[in-house]
Amino acid sequence: MNDILNEADSKMSKSVESTREEFAAIRAGRAHPSMFNKIVVDYYGSPTPLQQLASFTAPEARVILIQPYDMGAMNNVERAIRDSDLGVNPSNDGKVLRCVFPELTEERRKEYIKVARGKAEDGRVAVRNLRRTAKQNLEKLEKDGEVGKDDVTGAEKRLDGTTKKHTDAIDEMLKNKEAELLEV
Repeated sequence: MNDILNEADSKMSKSVESTREEFAAIRAGRAHPSMFNKIVVDYYGSPTPLQQLASFTAPEARVILIQPYDMGAMNNVERAIRDSDLGVNPSNDGKVLRCVFPELTEERRKEYIKVARGKAEDGRVAVRNLRRTAKQNLEKLEKDGEVGKDDVTGAEKRLDGTTKKHTDAIDEMLKNKEAELLEV
């Protein structure tokens, strides 16, 4: 039973961490290289994360310079950034791509908050799915006669506490991200 609960806790922690990474990709004030984490580039026929194909520098708060290691991939990198949901149009000077992020308008901030809420809900759903799987495993142990009903009830209460802890962590991250997005 403890193995089931520990495995559920560890997987829920990974879901929370994944949600945290999703939030990092949502732009608030400053441009940051982590915003490009989810972008995948078609590199010689295989999808490759942009982070593996280029270096990033942020000379100003709203500017990111992207320098591909392989100049042959420059056009594919540019296309991948343009097609992403970042809302930037990179300019290509032959050596680097310059991404200038516009000031966030009120409308764009609200859009980003909707995106953040969607990502938070995805994280909560993942945690609840892990809870359901763990609960089914506990019920299977009871059905097979390996543990008693009282033990399973106690384990389910611990599982519910773990689930609440992780969903609360996601809610807290969402609250912080919303505050960050609304601050002008």
